[in-house]
Amino acid sequence: MTEQAISFQGVTRRYPQKGGGDVVALHEIRLDVPQGAITGIIGRSGAGKSTLLRMVNGLERPSSGKVMVNGRDVGAASDASLRRIRREVGMIFQHFNLLASRTVAENIALPLEIAGEDRARIGPRVVELVERVGLTAQAGRYPAELSGGQKQRVGIARALATGPRVLLSDEATSALDPDTTRQVLALLQDINRDLGLTILLITHEMAVVRDICSHVAVIEAGRIVEAGETYAVFSKPAHPTTRSFLTGVTGVAVPQFIADRMRDAPQDSQAQAVVQVTFVGSHATDPMLARLTAERRVTVNILAGAIEEIGDKPFGSLIVALPAARLDESRRFLQEHGLLTEVLGHVG
Repeated sequence: MTEQAISFQGVTRRYPQKGGGDVVALHEIRLDVPQGAITGIIGRSGAGKSTLLRMVNGLERPSSGKVMVNGRDVGAASDASLRRIRREVGMIFQHFNLLASRTVAENIALPLEIAGEDRARIGPRVVELVERVGLTAQAGRYPAELSGGQKQRVGIARALATGPRVLLSDEATSALDPDTTRQVLALLQDINRDLGLTILLITHEMAVVRDICSHVAVIEAGRIVEAGETYAVFSKPAHPTTRSFLTGVTGVAVPQFIADRMRDAPQDSQAQAVVQVTFVGSHATDPMLARLTAERRVTVNILAGAIEEIGDKPFGSLIVALPAARLDESRRFLQEHGLLTEVLGHVG
């Protein structure tokens, strides 16, 4: 059984309102974050992502339930125990939070100084971290002299300073351009692999989850609506919110002129069924639709599609139109060959 680095056990967070009553930001959250994994929590603004993340280092306390970090209850921790937990939990921020009056090296050294580390040990540790994030030449510069990507690398190095076991990322790439985002995500992957750190990140971008996360949880209105291994969630999303995010990352959506004409049931004998076909694993590149046409004489009209890679596994999604009269037969054929199908609607 996989050891859990972080475990949310029935966590609810309420905030009292001035006029009476409570606002419930998190509802009975149950989520395990595996040791050594990169887990993404994705949701829209206001869904509760940041509140959930802040529970891990004790910046927020549960109204009920437990947050366990490396086997310790954060919400019940004394001040001294919480300080020890926070030494094991590094944090990367969206807007860097660097001190303008300190150089790169001095910003990285700050957590060690606060922790009371021996000055003779701070210098070598900073040199090591500056090298790890590729900023040796910038060690003496100030934040105003750095690009956004370089500032975030400083933030990452600072988060690693005390040797944490868990790294939290609060929308760490949302302020960066696409190329810089890819570089920062690659750095986080290297850190995860080389140091064995557990990384928990929040994001509103499914592409970030696709690119580096082994596990994902989807949060909506303070509730976890879907969670699991990223590949499993991508290949067979069960919740409408997840499907909505996936449409954005794969670009696979029903063309609008088709969507405007879709109905729940076929309207006549010539109707077409609009079907999403998901290709997973070894079947992602198999010509199964061509075989359906050749072997069963079923006409297939491809409306939209894309093939992605999650980890080292291919994942493809197509939206096709099939004769409604042959729908059941076609779905059986595709499912017998390992493909997943979902009927989205019908058009005349």
